[in-house]
Order: sequence, then C-alpha cells, then structure tokens
Amino acid sequence: MRIKWRRRALPTAPLALALLAATGCESTPDARPEPTAAPSTSAARVCAKPAAGPAKAPAGAVTVDPAVPGDLAAKTKSSPPNTTFWLRPGKHRLRPDRYAQVIPKEGNSYLGAPGAVLDGRKTNQYAFGGAARDVTIRHLTVQGFVAPHDEGVVNHDSADGWVIEHATIQNNSGAGLMAGARQQVRASCLRGNGQYGMNAYKAAGRISDLVVEGNEIADNNKDDWERRRPGCGCTGGVKFWAVNGADIRGNWVHDNRGAGLWADTNNNDFRIEDNLLEANDGAALIYETSYNAVIRKNTIRRNNWVEGRRHADRGDNFPFATVYLSESGGEPRIRARTDKIEIYRNVLENNWSGITLWENADRFCNSPANTSSGDCTLLVKNTDRCAQPAIATAPLYADCRWKTQRVDIHGNRFVLDKSVVDCTVKCDRMAVLANYGTYPDWSPYRGERVAEAITRKQHNRWHDNVYLGPWKFVAHDPGRVLDFRQWQGTPYRQDAGSTFRARDGG
Repeated sequence: MRIKWRRRALPTAPLALALLAATGCESTPDARPEPTAAPSTSAARVCAKPAAGPAKAPAGAVTVDPAVPGDLAAKTKSSPPNTTFWLRPGKHRLRPDRYAQVIPKEGNSYLGAPGAVLDGRKTNQYAFGGAARDVTIRHLTVQGFVAPHDEGVVNHDSADGWVIEHATIQNNSGAGLMAGARQQVRASCLRGNGQYGMNAYKAAGRISDLVVEGNEIADNNKDDWERRRPGCGCTGGVKFWAVNGADIRGNWVHDNRGAGLWADTNNNDFRIEDNLLEANDGAALIYETSYNAVIRKNTIRRNNWVEGRRHADRGDNFPFATVYLSESGGEPRIRARTDKIEIYRNVLENNWSGITLWENADRFCNSPANTSSGDCTLLVKNTDRCAQPAIATAPLYADCRWKTQRVDIHGNRFVLDKSVVDCTVKCDRMAVLANYGTYPDWSPYRGERVAEAITRKQHNRWHDNVYLGPWKFVAHDPGRVLDFRQWQGTPYRQDAGSTFRARDGG
C-alpha cells in the first residue's frame, strides 16, 4: 500500500503530562503494574552543532585548495588508493560539468577542515560516485547538487563499505546519500534534501549490515515527490529497499515531509532503537512487505498530523497510523537476530493514531495489485510458480504473500490528548485488519480469509501496555471499531495485562 504525502506547518505541542493523572480509569481486574516505559530520548542535535574537523592537514594527507575549481577530483584521480585528502576551509567547487563528480579510489579518506564545503552550485549532479570500496568522508559539508529523481549525491553508485561521519549533506536534489553494504552513517546531518536524506537502495543485489547511528535527519523531501508523482512510494527521511541487517539507533528524525523511516520491500533483520522520531508529516515508521525486526526504546511524538488529518478530512476510515506495519511480520525461515517483529518499551505521545497492523488481501506475488512490481517474497525463488492452480495449495498459498504475523507489541506507553493533537475523530486508533479480498479473479485470497488470518490466526499480540487517553481499537476490517473491553474480550483477546485510563481529551 502506498501513501501520498502532503505538507503543512506543524505547531509545537506541549507534552501531555496531565494525562498521567487522568481519572476515569478502566483496566483488567487483574491488571499488572504498569510496565517500565522507555527513558526520554535526547535529540541528536547534529545540524546545529556539527563537530569540527582537523584544523591542520594530517601527516601524509594531500591538501585540496578551494581556490582551484576541480582540484578535489583532479587530485583524487592522480593519487593512489588509500590516500587521505584534507580540504582547506572555504567553498570547494567541481568543474562546471554535471558529470564532474569525484571518483574515489579504494580506501580513500576525505577530511574537511572547519568550514570546508563542497558546493555543487546547482550545476553538478553528483559529489562522490564510482564503485570503490571502503571510502571515508568526515567533517565535510556537501550541498547544492542536483541529482535526478531516485539518484543520490554522495556514494551515488552505492559502493560498499563507506563510512560517513560528522558530515553535513544538505539542500541537494534527489537523495543526499545512497547506501551500499556495510555502510556506516554516524553523527551526520542529512537535512533539506529534495527527495530522501538517504536512499538505501542498490540496483544489483541486496544491501547488508547497514548502520545508521546518531544522525539528525530532518526536513527532507523538500520537492514533495508524492504530490508530483502520486503513489510513487518514493520519499521519506530514509527509505530502505531490500536491506538485510540494519541497526538504526540514536537518531533524531524530525520534520520530514512524509514518513520519517520507511523500510519497503524485502527488508529483514532491522533493529530500530533509542531514536527520537517526531513531527514528521506522515508516519514515524513504515515497515512494509518486510521481515523480522526489533523496534524498541524509541520516543515517538507528534507524527502523522498532516497525513492523518488529510485522510480523515476525506472521510477515509482506514486507521492511518504512526507506526505502520504493512504485510510485514516475523518469519523463522529467514535468518535474522529475531524470528518475529517485536515492538516494546516505546513511548508514543500525541501522534495521529498509534500502531496499525495491515495486510492487503489483494497484494501477493504476480498480483496486479502488488505495488512492489516484479518483486516476490523471500520464500519463493521462482515468481512464476505463484499462479493458478499451484498458488491455491501448500506451500505456495502461504509463501506467495507477505504476511503480517508474529508481531509482539508489549511494554509500550501510548499517550493521546486530543486537545494537543487538535482532532475530534480518527486520530485515536490502534488496529489489526485487512480488506475484503476481491482481485484478481484467480486469487485464492478472496473474501475474509486474510482478515480472519491477521486478526486471529497469525500470532499478532498486544499485551502489558499502558494507554492514557481516549483510545479506540479496530479489528478485522475498518468498520469494526471497539472499545477497550471489546478489544480485550472474545474473540480478539488483545492487551492482556494492559491498563487503560480514558478521559475526554477534547
């Protein structure tokens, strides 16, 4: 399922601490003590206070002069692999050719002095490209490049083993940064880029062992691509495609036009922890047609106000959520550090709705409704097998579709004050549901089969959570809205051991 994003100004909302003393408590008779919530996550304020680079050239480094256009690319070409380049303070330029990018050699390092900027002047498309491995970029600002749609400025060709540290990559078109295998992005500012802060996509093969740690990822998708190409699914603070193994921790992801973090199509083995995700126009996190993840100890606040309200104003009754799992679940047959999706010890505060587990009954391998065109699940090697009559029988009936299964949601704190979020309807949902299968006519998943499976048969559980505010719950299909006791009761039996404190939030 693709979501279209739109932008408006986000007001700053106070924390809803008053809800902690709310009256009108409802809970299970044998309610356990409230679980320990995540500690308050501090913001990685990298953009405002970037770490300064070396004021003098390191021993053996090649010095690059900002007064000479193209000096960086020329000296890279004439130097051997494993060379360190030190860029003097000032604004460095490439030659006035859109393809004048730097092509590093294996093991090269690029260090910026305080005030060193590589500026594309809205002329050059790319800053660093090529296939060289193990390149390092530190303490350098990269700005003003005009990469085309779906292309990136730094590591344009998704080479492996790059390290990006204490860098500022800002105000570029396309993606500020691409990713390769074993890439590390640490303590950097990815800000104000036209499409993505980073696009973790590799045309040939999957990306593995990606680390994104301690970065500020803000105000990306400035060019509003979902409006320009409706339904493209091509925006966000960071977008991950077919990444096998990623640690996303300690980042401040905020004020992006669209989703903050979006993992789309056959990602696996993610750990998303200790992040501060706030004030993104769309969902804080989308995990779509992907597998096996741990989402823990994140602070998630004031997200999805733009997109949630837009859909509500249109009369859409789908529970557009702040944490959105779409056809994603745990799969023991795919190797990872976990065999489920576990969401725990997070604080979700004053977002537009909470967590939605969704499965599109019409989306599966070879279906015209599969928006990941040409892709199949990681369980099927030959996509052509997912056709009648074989798809209607085991094992293909199970393996030809991405399933939202084995999701364990526990120990979280969900806070909602409607006077802060400024809504009257549809911002208060927690959901597990599917649509009525209708398409194509040869689909073996028509009718309520998938809705029944995701709701009652695929081991999706909420338990031992704390709810503060007027929460509602959606099960099976969008029209089935439940109160807390119905949610806990037969046949759903969700949120055993959880506590619920309701009040009229406005």
